[in-house]
Amino acid sequence: MEAERQKALNGTGGQIIIKCNSLTDKEIIEKLVEASQDGVHISMIVRGICCLIPGIPALTENIRIVSIVGRFLEHSRIYCFGSGEEQQIYISSADLMIRNTQRRVEISCPILDTDLRERVSQMLETMLMDNTQSWEQFPDGRYVSRYQQGNDLVINSQEILTEKARLSALGEVPEKRKPKTKRRIPF
Repeated sequence: MEAERQKALNGTGGQIIIKCNSLTDKEIIEKLVEASQDGVHISMIVRGICCLIPGIPALTENIRIVSIVGRFLEHSRIYCFGSGEEQQIYISSADLMIRNTQRRVEISCPILDTDLRERVSQMLETMLMDNTQSWEQFPDGRYVSRYQQGNDLVINSQEILTEKARLSALGEVPEKRKPKTKRRIPF
């Protein structure tokens, strides 16, 4: 997280993507707020409890939080720092809750294989583009359905990822293209 803050302070970007079940750890929340204030673009997919409010000017304006609620229980924990070839992605057993970060033995490991890192990165991007099962949190604490929001293209991340898994199990190579949208979803 600190490396991404330094990139933002140096004017060379800074990006964090987090996918977890819950975010309640005050120290981590404070670090995310600092990173946002320094210009790091933070996208979060938090299925359950989230004690961080995004979109507050001069505080969390660079943070976007969505929750995906669909047919499948969103349970993976992925922590992504940076972008492009320097991107670092970790998978973990831990949510960002005090009970996990301070009272349990949890594990996190980097994804070192380039192809696998790209695959996980595409999964995160697909989830962030979901406009059928995702709910976006606003500064007033409300969650608003992102159901298509003026977009003609329907993106259901669970269906897309399930189909890719099915094709992979059949030995077919799923297309390596990203879903096209008429508008770019911010960070």
